[in-house]
Amino acid sequence: MPTPHSPMQNRLLAALPAEDYARLLPDLELIPMPLGWALYESGGQLGFLYFPTTSIVSLLYVMESGASAEIAITGNEGLVGISLFMGGETTPSRAVVQSAGNAFRLKSSVLKREFARGGNLQHLALRFTQALITQMAQTAVCNRLHALDQQLCRWLLLSLDRLSGNELSMTQELIANMLGVRREGVTEAAGKLQAEGLIRYSRGKITVLDRAKLERHVCECYAVVKKEFDRLLPYEIPGLPSTRT
Repeated sequence: MPTPHSPMQNRLLAALPAEDYARLLPDLELIPMPLGWALYESGGQLGFLYFPTTSIVSLLYVMESGASAEIAITGNEGLVGISLFMGGETTPSRAVVQSAGNAFRLKSSVLKREFARGGNLQHLALRFTQALITQMAQTAVCNRLHALDQQLCRWLLLSLDRLSGNELSMTQELIANMLGVRREGVTEAAGKLQAEGLIRYSRGKITVLDRAKLERHVCECYAVVKKEFDRLLPYEIPGLPSTRT
């Protein structure tokens, strides 16, 4: 069982065979992830790959005007910093901690050493990247075609999937920045969900009261994204050893 602040709280790291996990372990550095902290900025150099454990990171695209919108979120199912192994050292997106917690980070030099092996970490990281691309594409479609209250439901469910409880610390202003909409729109959408008994919103905290009803209310985009992550990143990866001593 994972111990407090264990790398195995990250599902991707936990899926590694014992030999690969043991080789990475000395280079995995535990770091706190405070709310609002930017892991990297648009166009900035990436020095680390991050494996969230109890935190959630929002990937944002920032316009020249400074306006931004969320394109994906990553939590304990994956990693942050795919450009390090996808052929680039920088990215036009911005990574910001959406839900405070912890993560383990790995120096880019160690990551490149592991990728040169062409082994299990590379295999898992590329499968995660495919799932992340699906989430980005579905987010774009959802933001264009679906009602704001459905978008909010999708965002809440994806966040809850990456947390242990049913409560999120999140202001309406921050949600508006994530979804790329006006704060008044979020206020109206959250009020609608609260009136229907799906959530309770108070003083920057959102508590999901009825997840089953929330799942019935959400658009198809949540199920598409979840199905793809479950298909590509099951707890036990086909073809890879799952026993760790």
